[in-house]
Amino acid sequence: MNCTLHQLKVFLKVVETKNITRAADELCLTQPAVSIQVKNFQQQFDIPLIEIIGKQVNITEFGLEVAKIAQKILKEAELLQYKAYAYKGLMAGKLKISVVSTGKYIIPYYLSDFSAKYPNIELVIDVTNRAKLLENLEKYVVDIGLISLPIHDLNLNEIILLKNKLYLMGNKNMPMLTEKTDFSKVTLIYRESGSANRRLMEEFLSRYNIETSRLIELTSNEAVKQAVIAGLGYSIMPLIGSHNEIKAKKLNIIPFQGLPIETDWRLVWLAKKEQPPVANAFLEYIMMHKQDIYNTHFKSIDKLIV
Repeated sequence: MNCTLHQLKVFLKVVETKNITRAADELCLTQPAVSIQVKNFQQQFDIPLIEIIGKQVNITEFGLEVAKIAQKILKEAELLQYKAYAYKGLMAGKLKISVVSTGKYIIPYYLSDFSAKYPNIELVIDVTNRAKLLENLEKYVVDIGLISLPIHDLNLNEIILLKNKLYLMGNKNMPMLTEKTDFSKVTLIYRESGSANRRLMEEFLSRYNIETSRLIELTSNEAVKQAVIAGLGYSIMPLIGSHNEIKAKKLNIIPFQGLPIETDWRLVWLAKKEQPPVANAFLEYIMMHKQDIYNTHFKSIDKLIV
């Protein structure tokens, strides 16, 4: 057998996505390049690994067994690279993290000094919604996730980082809302289904029997924020990621019964997953330095006058 690690990576991505085009997009390759690598890998075996019917990619039972072995090989190859650097007194490897949309305002501050300390580490950060993040954890696509709500249907370990506070916000020219407002005439801006912010907003509106028929759905917190600034409507949004616009008076926090909603930002990972050395090093670093990082970068946000 004469296959390459690159072929194993490509094949695993096809198995994961069950789609050549999507695999190519996620690997930053062309579709023909992925097809060629899969074809070359298939030539190593007399038994089919995949079956393509129309645009549908089906993984054979043998293909699934090969994928499991390929995953182990790639993991051992990553460990080998780590060992080689370790013998030279260096830390290396790939740290794969999924973060929910608002998490992009947080995770860089927890990675910057760690990355500077270990320059040979490769960082892979996927910004997505809560539903996709859970899928990434379950499928071992990533090592660690950053979320703002606890997960009860997976056996996870976690490290609490800081508070997440969500307020009702509008732009500086929009009327203030009160408990007596007729919300049937108010446009509310939501995140998409699967988002933790969407879930929190819907739970809040249901708890206080607030009904609205006018809504806009957007797929990122940044898009929601810009829509509110533009005056398209109101939304319940995290303070982190909006504090600069509040200071600049582009956004107003609207005092409202039951707000702010408070949750915790937390790093999570599968309890049963054997983490690569670089992930363990990162988690140890966070345990030692999380308070210093909070004091340096986030304490002033919590003191923001609202």
